[in-house]
Amino acid sequence: MAAEDTFTLLPLHLDPASKAITSTGPTDNELQAELTQLNQLHRALLTLDNPGGVPPPPLPVNPKRGAQVAKLRDTGNTAFRKAQYADAIRIYSLAIDMALGRPGWEPAGLVRDEVSGLYANRAQAYMGMQAWAEGAVDAECSVEIRKVGNAKAWWRRGRCLVEMGRLDEAKGWVDRALEFDGGEQDLVALRKEIQAALERKK
Repeated sequence: MAAEDTFTLLPLHLDPASKAITSTGPTDNELQAELTQLNQLHRALLTLDNPGGVPPPPLPVNPKRGAQVAKLRDTGNTAFRKAQYADAIRIYSLAIDMALGRPGWEPAGLVRDEVSGLYANRAQAYMGMQAWAEGAVDAECSVEIRKVGNAKAWWRRGRCLVEMGRLDEAKGWVDRALEFDGGEQDLVALRKEIQAALERKK
């Protein structure tokens, strides 16, 4: 039988007052070193300036990351307004990666709002380059993340589908969009445009 397959019960003792752990039987140097390290860690945790001696949890939201995402979004918007669509796409992509890189303990709703808006913005930048397929994909990603109150992303995918000549798919998409944002005039106008184009094809 290999040594790692055996179990040895060690005679350990916990001091009720100090909570230090010691061995009451014969010990080797390796065990003694481990017990010394364990007791030192315990004493260090007790000296922390918070109740219970436990390290404080991380901040729920890292404000620096939020500020960096917002700065990238604003820089991307500036590039878009200058018709520098490739730069805008690159910057929005960096912002998306940063937003998706938030640690798991941060609120999921914050990540959804950031990423949904960034995908919608990048879709618009793709549309500026007439990259309709890429724009349609990004707009759909935005909608999948946030369906309600996201009329721009719904409209952008509908417009991309029209530009690609996929009128039936565009009609179905805009019909779905109107279920979520029925009063959005841009969607209503796009629906009429698609219907007219379908009737001309008949």
